[in-house]
Amino acid sequence: MKILDLDIPDVKLIEPKVFGDERGFFLETWSRRDFLEQGMDIDFVQDNWSRSTRGVLRGLHYQLRHPQGKLVRCVSGAVFDVAVDLRRSSPHFGRWVGEVLSEENKRALWVPPGFAHGFLTLSDTADFQYKCSDIYFPEAERTLAWDDPTVGVEWPIEGAEGPILSDKDTLGALPLNEADVFE
Repeated sequence: MKILDLDIPDVKLIEPKVFGDERGFFLETWSRRDFLEQGMDIDFVQDNWSRSTRGVLRGLHYQLRHPQGKLVRCVSGAVFDVAVDLRRSSPHFGRWVGEVLSEENKRALWVPPGFAHGFLTLSDTADFQYKCSDIYFPEAERTLAWDDPTVGVEWPIEGAEGPILSDKDTLGALPLNEADVFE
């Protein structure tokens, strides 16, 4: 497995080694050893799975208390996955990185604590799985506005009607200059 730095070096792109033949394929989705070799000592405590339809945008979510690191992957379909640095002390504060994660490329993304995370479904449906480094606490969850012009995420949105959003992602979302952030 290759663990690659992105423009924000704390966010990592994971490219697994895939062994395949006419019967199918095999790959390791996570290796504690490989992460430790990269200086990433992470204990995962919760696994999640979501399914979304084309045009659904989930995010940008984070937990202020009990911040979660997330190892995310799309196991069916394709998504555009985004991480936004919300650590005020970081030289990358307010910047974002995005990658296409898909059933085809089998890539994963490590989104460390201190980041908002979200994704846009690019395929008819997408199954999205992620490992979390802390338990979900609804009372600690916050939502950064997906369309905040200060952050400027370049979502690959098709059509003029925009993404499909939940109430949480519209009514409760705040722009970066009003959001609770990490020190």
